[in-house]
Amino acid sequence: MAMRQTPLTCSGHTRPVVDLAFSGITPYGYFLISACKDGKPMLRQGDTGDWIGTFLGHKGAVWGATLNKEATKAATAAADFSAKVWDAVTGDEVLTLAHKHIVKCVNFTQDSNCLLTGGNDKVLRIYDLSKPEAEPQEISGHTSAIKKALWCNDDQQILSAADDKTIRLWDRNTGEAVKTLSFEASVSSMEYIPDGEILVITYGRTIAFYKAHTLDLIKTVDAPASIHSASLHPDKDFFVAGGDDFKLYKYDYSTKEEMESYKGHFGPVHCVRFSPDGELYASGSEDGTLRLWQTAVGKTYGLWKCVLPEELSSENSDALYCPAAEIKA
Repeated sequence: MAMRQTPLTCSGHTRPVVDLAFSGITPYGYFLISACKDGKPMLRQGDTGDWIGTFLGHKGAVWGATLNKEATKAATAAADFSAKVWDAVTGDEVLTLAHKHIVKCVNFTQDSNCLLTGGNDKVLRIYDLSKPEAEPQEISGHTSAIKKALWCNDDQQILSAADDKTIRLWDRNTGEAVKTLSFEASVSSMEYIPDGEILVITYGRTIAFYKAHTLDLIKTVDAPASIHSASLHPDKDFFVAGGDDFKLYKYDYSTKEEMESYKGHFGPVHCVRFSPDGELYASGSEDGTLRLWQTAVGKTYGLWKCVLPEELSSENSDALYCPAAEIKA
């Protein structure tokens, strides 16, 4: 029996959605933040997509956004030459960290005490948020704009991807590059999985998996279209990817076989991430929307309600119907 994937559409942004991130699981559920070229990052309830609030203060496109594990702090990176730290409960701006050029990415340490930034001036910066007036630690080496920078290895190392077609692994304390990987195309995205120390990257049509500590290659998978983002399921049994052809692809991680693909967006997919419980994945697109997709189609979860065929009228009995999924979050 065919089961139709019915994504939840999260509207509200007016320009392309270029980055998204989930919090960890908190006593209040989990949360989702989105970065958009409209300059207005948004916070949502992660399992339903319900809008909670918009962080107002940037004067340019927001390229990167993240939440700490507890969803008490948010950080954003923007084209107004600043990164901002926010109180994610009240929505208030806590700090503005001035930069010399466009900021593309932000990432908290696990204890939320330090913020890592990267951007068009090619320099990684580490800010001690308890001493905001202090100068940040700076790490140089990339020769083009930094697209993504992430903490790894219990915040003792940093992974960065840049337009110089390299990924670099840095020692936080010495500021030295431990290893550099070079690619034939610019790396479009990077995801770090602490459990198992796996790095997921995309470049061109390729989705590649590396050991984060050593940058040794685990495997690569080639997709039918240019891919902008990929995310590995928390159980590591499959991964999803999206890119230029508006589709979301789901692959078996062990066999590398394509399991299914879904089209819902009306523009290229810029970012995709699994929720912390693995029950759904969120995608952000050039079309200005976020969409939430069920990992197990037909399961009752969030706003999705499974209605069994015998509960439906005869004309609908050839498919599972999820009436709640028609709700626009």
